[in-house]
Amino acid sequence: MEPLSRVTPATIDVLRVLDESPDPCWGLLVIKSSGRPAGSVYPILERLESTGWVTSSWEADDSRPGPRRRYYELTEGGAAAASETIAAFASRVRPATTPRVATSSAMTA
Repeated sequence: MEPLSRVTPATIDVLRVLDESPDPCWGLLVIKSSGRPAGSVYPILERLESTGWVTSSWEADDSRPGPRRRYYELTEGGAAAASETIAAFASRVRPATTPRVATSSAMTA
């Protein structure tokens, strides 16, 4: 498994969807759950798969109408790395605490 060369907010959103799902997710579900467009999600899924964080497989059920779904899920190492990456990203973008402004009653005490 390779480290990710870049981690964007869109990558974090895709990782969150995969990390929070107990079952493999098909591409359109990742798009809807992440709120990101297909033009962002599918290249991210492809990159995650090429680095070994994610595996994919085609739907085997031919009885469902519509196009076949491609299912994505984190590998064991990918799940651990995703949790670490999500946490690290959250700590970097967490808003700084704003200083408290003294109130007039606090200034007179």
